[in-house]
Amino acid sequence: MRRLVFIGFVVLLAACAGSTHYKDEVLKFKQPSFFPSLPIPNDNSVSKLKFILGRYLFYDKALSADGSHSCSSCHVLSNAFTDGKTVSVFAHADFPRNAPTLANVGWMPYLMSEGGVPSLELQLLGPVHESHEFASDMQAVLTRLSKKSKYQELSQAAFGRELDAYVFMRAIATFERGFISGDTKFDRSYYYHSNEMNAEELAGMNLFFSERTQCSSCHSLPFFTDFQFYSLGVEDTDLGLERRTYAASDRGKFKTPTLRNIELTGPYMHNGSLNTLAEVVAYMNQGGGHGPNKDPRIQPLYLTELEQTQLIAYLKCLTDWNFVQNADLVEPDDMND
Repeated sequence: MRRLVFIGFVVLLAACAGSTHYKDEVLKFKQPSFFPSLPIPNDNSVSKLKFILGRYLFYDKALSADGSHSCSSCHVLSNAFTDGKTVSVFAHADFPRNAPTLANVGWMPYLMSEGGVPSLELQLLGPVHESHEFASDMQAVLTRLSKKSKYQELSQAAFGRELDAYVFMRAIATFERGFISGDTKFDRSYYYHSNEMNAEELAGMNLFFSERTQCSSCHSLPFFTDFQFYSLGVEDTDLGLERRTYAASDRGKFKTPTLRNIELTGPYMHNGSLNTLAEVVAYMNQGGGHGPNKDPRIQPLYLTELEQTQLIAYLKCLTDWNFVQNADLVEPDDMND
């Protein structure tokens, strides 16, 4: 029964897709009781048909100029909407950053590692026009998508207008707001007192929330991120937050990533330079790197090997297996019809 609490809805995609007589209705996402209310823009209320249209668009490779990539190429459900690669790979170029998870993206106050995009609705403008990603432009994307009558029918039923940039961005944003993840062994133990965590995992949890490690000062509940920007001393040429602020004091700073589903989202760091959780814990244990503007809290922790193992065991308790197997979020069976 708990899985139903967090999924909260069943999209009758096949039934809708088989008919040109679409009937829309309000869709209310169910969310964990310990999450704040999901922010919904005034100009993009949630409905089932918006969600269905967004689902199709998210998986459509017509978004890219050469028809090789969709949103799902870098954001794979089984990897908690990451791609498992050091940096994302496209036909024409590699994107110079590791793909971030989209879990709980509806609560993010801004998008991208330097926080340069203020909303889900606007986020799509980046990959559509970016030469490293879809290498296209909005009008070309819409021309390709508009050839599919199914999309036009869904657009009229959900938005009362033909498929255009307004519809395109809001439909995918609606689908992505459904990426809600909050059903983990930790959540059940911490919030609902299920006593599922073993002694090793509990020891790791105590370390995580301790003054000694200060992990939770940045990876705070309930999303395991404070959405702020810090440098861990990672040594590479990516300017990070400086790209947005033009301030040298922000060089090397990146938005705190969520740790939810961290077991599934490697490689780690903005450049994918660490392959395993053990490498991440060892990196933090040594006091991070020597890159610019390192946060003063990043100091050697002097954790023993046992304590590092306990911390890793705890981090694996943040995996939401129901989320990454949610049938409502997979590629539609009739994607190519």
